[in-house]
Amino acid sequence: MMKLIKARTMVLPLVLLLFLSFSSAHKFYVSVTNIVYSEEDSAFQITSRVFIDDLDKLLKERYGVEAKLATPNESKIAEEYIEKYFRTKFVVEMDGEIVAYNFLGKRYDNDVVICYLEIPNVDLSEVKQMSVQNEVLTDLFDEQKNVVHVKWKGNKKSFVLIRENNKGMLNL
Repeated sequence: MMKLIKARTMVLPLVLLLFLSFSSAHKFYVSVTNIVYSEEDSAFQITSRVFIDDLDKLLKERYGVEAKLATPNESKIAEEYIEKYFRTKFVVEMDGEIVAYNFLGKRYDNDVVICYLEIPNVDLSEVKQMSVQNEVLTDLFDEQKNVVHVKWKGNKKSFVLIRENNKGMLNL
């Protein structure tokens, strides 16, 4: 009987340790960007969803900005730095030329920040090829994956971009 109690006291902590080591959640690094052509507006409308905590960490690491995103104490310059970061890490080319986009703003949805961008004045009949380079957060997180969905005139193409393969191309 004494050996059984002793065995339980030794085995129980080991079982708990094993159980806890397998049950801890592994952090998943992903963003999702949707690029949709609006015939009505002759524009590509872009929404990019990024986890708030990852973007917050990035702004601190890259720019020294304590953004405190999605809190009552959010920095007044947070959006300015988010735009600055996107302009260096998110690039769209049409027929080999980099195209300008407008950063329209951001909003929060649960644990995600949604950034709104737009490429105005696009005559799709004149564009043959489009490429999207998305390096958002790949400079901070090795495991970062950036999913990009492009929709135009009934067509859809998707890419999963990573640090080593950060550009997707498609024929329009």
